[in-house]
Amino acid sequence: MLGRSANGTFWLFRYLERAENTARLIEAGFRMALTRDASDASDEWRSVIVTMGQQAAYEAKFGADYAGTNVFNFVLRDRDNPGNVLSIVEQARHNARMVRTGITREVWEAVNESWMILKEELAHPVAETRLGTVLDIIRRQSALVRGAMEGTMLRNEIYYFARAGCFIERADNTARLLDVKYYVLLPSVSYVGSSLDNVQWENVLRAVAGDRAYRWLNAGRMDARGIAEFLMLDSRFPRGLAFCYTQLHDCLDRLGAEYGERLETHAIVAQTHEWLNAQTIETVFEQGLHQTISQFIARNNHLAQQIQRDYRFVE
Repeated sequence: MLGRSANGTFWLFRYLERAENTARLIEAGFRMALTRDASDASDEWRSVIVTMGQQAAYEAKFGADYAGTNVFNFVLRDRDNPGNVLSIVEQARHNARMVRTGITREVWEAVNESWMILKEELAHPVAETRLGTVLDIIRRQSALVRGAMEGTMLRNEIYYFARAGCFIERADNTARLLDVKYYVLLPSVSYVGSSLDNVQWENVLRAVAGDRAYRWLNAGRMDARGIAEFLMLDSRFPRGLAFCYTQLHDCLDRLGAEYGERLETHAIVAQTHEWLNAQTIETVFEQGLHQTISQFIARNNHLAQQIQRDYRFVE
């Protein structure tokens, strides 16, 4: 498979995963803002921008004014933000067109339909009353593309590059959301264990569609350690770090089998998978949640870069 085609497939599904994750993050920010006084809600919207790494670009346009409508329109559709959701989906469509002969008709049509629907929905600024509807559409269209991939694509190297891109992006998003909750969302150490803290942790779970699964496993117990353990170390949850790396390890092993060679990529994913499996929630909090998450993000980025080097991706 040509490096350009591998690159297009890998990034097609990274972009689609990023669009869905962004929609989930905005929804979490909106829910969190509703739990705060109007004067404090800007802290929650600021956390959305910080999580996405867009603080400099946002403040260059709006300064320190983190009004909700400014934030979610900046993230969803603002032309001054090259990382907005509309641009992300457009990039996904560009990559899908580039690898058109490698994906099925159903996948291409789902991607193209997503772009056309979102282009229409985001042609004008989004009002707060329409925000929920727009976010639902983004999540639904992402699910349709993923369903088309799972239901129609041959399990060959194209499929495994697609899956690798999806889980690299998903792991990064979940890790960053956890990190920002720990350092940005909580207004003061004195709030730890309070009703506000618990509500915010619950909204983090909602952002990754994990609230129902967590409650089912933990009988409604809501605390930082339990939720961090669930999102980091429980291999049953599909947006958790452990699950993502189990899938990545499998995808990359299958790519190795397809090409008949083991590369540096395979050593890195195996090391990170083993490192993650060796963690307990006690060791995570002993070392520090922020420190552990930062180490994971660095490892995940290193793996993504190595995949692109080993398989000679070409932009």
